[in-house]
Amino acid sequence: MRGVSCGYGDRVILSNVDLDLHRGQVIGVMGTSGGGKTTLLRLIGRQLAPMSGQVMFDGVDIATLDRNGLYALRRRMGMLFQFGALFTDFSVFDNVAFPLREHTNLSESMIRDVVLMKLDAVGLRGARNLMPSEVSGGMARRVALARAIALDPDLIMYDEPFAGLDPISLGSASRLIRDLGQALGVTSIVVSHDVEETFAIADRIVFIANGSIVAQGTPDEMRASTDPLVHQFFTASPDGPVEFHYPAVSVAEDFGAGARR
Repeated sequence: MRGVSCGYGDRVILSNVDLDLHRGQVIGVMGTSGGGKTTLLRLIGRQLAPMSGQVMFDGVDIATLDRNGLYALRRRMGMLFQFGALFTDFSVFDNVAFPLREHTNLSESMIRDVVLMKLDAVGLRGARNLMPSEVSGGMARRVALARAIALDPDLIMYDEPFAGLDPISLGSASRLIRDLGQALGVTSIVVSHDVEETFAIADRIVFIANGSIVAQGTPDEMRASTDPLVHQFFTASPDGPVEFHYPAVSVAEDFGAGARR
């Protein structure tokens, strides 16, 4: 990204962002709620066009692509949506098979083998005939992860991949994200509020707040940061630039007014 600004209507969410993502790395994107983390993912997939600046993928300016070029580029990307976004009328198997059927000419027997391999990677090969309504929230998230890696993409974007997972599933998911990068050279962008798990697998952390990149570096560098906002976030302190309490009159004034009434 070079000088990227974007938003919704007149509301600017990200302003003049410069960012490099390197092949094979796991990038943890963290920051305050509403700071622009998910917007960053939408820019990369061109669900959202920048107001200014360039978003480049493998040397190609995404804004210059026509519909066919954009769809071809998206086939090189995988996306794990924040709430899974499974097709409710499709079985677990058919959810994972969907991108393969849409974007390849593989035979059904080959698709079956690929789907079972992806489901096995997330521990759900035995659940292939279940419907999304028959699996737990954590299992649904793992099905969505299997679908995200179905086409063996160059880039995978994860929007809160650890939310709702039990410790065993969480550990397996984080190892899978790490292993994909090491074994296949997949670039992973992980948007998460889970500091411990993200720090354990990320090569680099990008911290976004107030519409810009406040800090970036290795997990150790982020832990050692003296920036007040970064320090507050990673130590979970109630005291700092981000106030815990919504603005209000003083406690004494509020409770005193109630007593007088």
